[in-house]
Amino acid sequence: MRPEKNSVLAVTPGPAAGVRGAIAGNLRRTRLARGFSVRELAELTGVSKALISQIERGVANPTIEVLTRVAHALGLTFAELTRVHLTGPEVIRRGEGTTVAVGETTVRSLFAAPDRRRFELAEGDLPPMTRSTKSAHGPGSVEHAYVVSGEVTVETSAWSVCLDEGDAVRFAAELDHVYVTGERGCRVLTLLSFSED
Repeated sequence: MRPEKNSVLAVTPGPAAGVRGAIAGNLRRTRLARGFSVRELAELTGVSKALISQIERGVANPTIEVLTRVAHALGLTFAELTRVHLTGPEVIRRGEGTTVAVGETTVRSLFAAPDRRRFELAEGDLPPMTRSTKSAHGPGSVEHAYVVSGEVTVETSAWSVCLDEGDAVRFAAELDHVYVTGERGCRVLTLLSFSED
């Protein structure tokens, strides 16, 4: 097989780091687990042995097309091949994170993941006498809410439940639902998990 031209944007000497290092580790681990040699993977993908070897050493910057072909041959998604695994805790301190105002409600996004553990964790501040925007999150979605302080009522067309500080609820988030505060405001943590379908 001929080596591919224009598949490597740059060759960087030295230790692998960041996403390039994650790709290197994920590729080598999966290739060995599937029992492929570098030559066999090259034949399956049409990517040169030299380039696969460079990717595994973390010294190549392959194109998205090359990574997609390699991932497919290994039975991985592109996200799985490029996923950076956590090697330590990821901490978001008070005041950090992305804050968005939706009406009178302030929501601070904390964590989200695009892989098979698809979820979104957010912190919401609802002032007194507030009704959040009605929302639904798609078939199979589940919402978990934990009241950090204050009190709030979660309402759907079928039910409503009042939660006080320290209370938690889990419900099917495919239904339209709202968060409603009374004379006291509320700080609530919500975790949304999404179906893979």
